[in-house]
Order: sequence, then C-alpha cells, then structure tokens
Amino acid sequence: MNVYDFDKTIIPYDSTQAFFRYLIKRQPSILFHLPKMGFAFIRYSLKQITKTQMKNVMYEVLPKVKDLNQVVNDFWSTRQNDIHTWYLNQKRNDDIIISASPSFLIKPMCELLEVNLIASEIDLNTGHHIGENCYGNEKPLRFEKEYDLENIQAFYSDSYSDTPMAIHAKEAYLVTGEIITPWDFRKKYRSYEH
Repeated sequence: MNVYDFDKTIIPYDSTQAFFRYLIKRQPSILFHLPKMGFAFIRYSLKQITKTQMKNVMYEVLPKVKDLNQVVNDFWSTRQNDIHTWYLNQKRNDDIIISASPSFLIKPMCELLEVNLIASEIDLNTGHHIGENCYGNEKPLRFEKEYDLENIQAFYSDSYSDTPMAIHAKEAYLVTGEIITPWDFRKKYRSYEH
C-alpha cells in the first residue's frame, strides 16, 4: 500500500487554513474569534500549550457554523481540480491518506478519490479533538490501529514532521508541488525533534 500526507502533498495548500478563509467570507462573525486563536497560537509558539490544545481553540468556532456539512461540500465543490496531477496519475484504490487536518473537512475529497483516510477527529459539538491531533509521532500510532506499518510500500509528504511515518516505509518521497524526490529520511532523522 502507498500512504500519503494530504495538505501540501496531494493538494498544493493547507486545507484547514483555506477552509477558515472560506468560512470567514461566508460568516464574517467568525472574525471575532481570531484574537482568541491568535493568542492560542502565541502560547503554542512559546510551548505553553500543545498543538492539539491550540487547534482545539481554533476549532471552537465550528459549533457556530450553520450547516457545516453543506459548507464543507461547497468549499470542495470548486476545488476538485486542485489535486496534483502526479497523484492522480498513480492513485490506487488501496491508497491511505493520513493527515493532521480534521476528518470532517477532508473526508469528502477522500470519498471522491475513493481512498482510505486517517485524520484528526473533532467533536463538532465542542470543536475539540477526540484524542490527539494526528501529527508527527501520533501518525504511526493512529495508522497502527488500523493497518500494518510493515506493509507501507511508499510514503509521500511535504514535511520532515512526517519522519515518524517515513521510517516505516520501504520507500519515502518528499513532495514539492509536482516535484517528487527520494527522501533520505535516515539522514534527517537524527535532527528530527520528537
């Protein structure tokens, strides 16, 4: 099986950031939540809170979004052509996408692509994570609950934060737009911060 990161790997942008920009245009009242989000980001940068805690603050706005599922579908309706050509040319139905982005957001695109998904799970009644953010060392832990890490043929990502997944693949590749290069993750692994 081949495993892929989602944001900036098979699409050229961060889907969560793009979705929040889209939300603000549709429901400008969300702007009132930005100072709280900014403060949480500063606290995360200062290592006072975890990435999961920071994102919990960000997602607290979700219960206030009217018809969230419809908004998500509308968001993706004009973005189906955003999938990188290199991915479409090699896509297989047993592909697995593993992402820190929330599953409620990227699930519609994964269903369209007919691929499997592992992502951060969010309680849409509170906006808080169910478990940890699916990032860094959390990714192989989440993957291992559903699949065998030893069966990963190739892993693709744009980020060294995915080294914990890359080390389990027989082959690993770094993605920069449409450019795919072999990833010598063993060389970089020593400098990766766990």
